[in-house]
Amino acid sequence: MLGGFIAEVRDDIVLATKFSLGDSPGAGLQRTGNSRKAMLQSVEASLRRLRTDRIDLLWVHMPDGVTPVDEIARGLDDLVRSGKVVYTGLSDFPAWRVATAATLPNCAAGRRWRRCSWNTAWSNGPPSANCCRWRPASTSARWRGRRWAAACSPASTARAKPVASRAWGAVIHGESDARKTATLDAVLEVAQETGVAPGQVAIAWVLARGVLPIIGPRTPEQLADNLTAVDVVLAPEQIGRLEQASAIPPGFPHEMVAAAAPTLGGGKAGLIDRPARAVR
Repeated sequence: MLGGFIAEVRDDIVLATKFSLGDSPGAGLQRTGNSRKAMLQSVEASLRRLRTDRIDLLWVHMPDGVTPVDEIARGLDDLVRSGKVVYTGLSDFPAWRVATAATLPNCAAGRRWRRCSWNTAWSNGPPSANCCRWRPASTSARWRGRRWAAACSPASTARAKPVASRAWGAVIHGESDARKTATLDAVLEVAQETGVAPGQVAIAWVLARGVLPIIGPRTPEQLADNLTAVDVVLAPEQIGRLEQASAIPPGFPHEMVAAAAPTLGGGKAGLIDRPARAVR
């Protein structure tokens, strides 16, 4: 159905899809996990169903606990070189594995693999996109995925996805601690001030951080409500209030480094020109 819907406007569509999990409980071993074979079979099956010759963005959905990241990266590279995939991304991978994938093309073994960033094509770069859970009530990506993106790619694209209840397990965040309660209170306050729905405030907050949200509406009404968030402009004070309420303590060593910052450079830290991009 989707292939037929986009056929006449294919060049105007950014077609993204994921692979990793079997498409049915009986999918079989050869169609499960992140191996190069499973990756290739998944992509070729998607191309047939979607009636297209390429996937614009292919996500590796999640780690399988078996396949090493260099096999995943090489498989993605093969697909990019073949023209079946244009851009690649990782979803729900821990930051250290994303960073490993980002540095593999330039490792000492001499591998020279091709990568593309989301905005500009370039060789020997990191994966194009990192998909993780990021919203006011769940902002651990602030200290993991986003910092990786800032350090590893000059044109990096982070993506945040909503949280919903699924048949394989409930992943909805409740008010389980004081921070989440404070976050929800702040969202409700800003929603009342701006005259929009709380969900629109949450999406607008993510957009204000330079992140592209992946929305997951189930009804036309929810879709219309979500899309309206692009017109919501939060004041700097409101963004700061949401930031403060949802802030997660960075922990060691970030807090120690921040405290020691004034003494770096022999007490002349203020005279140091900071790099435009995060160092890695």
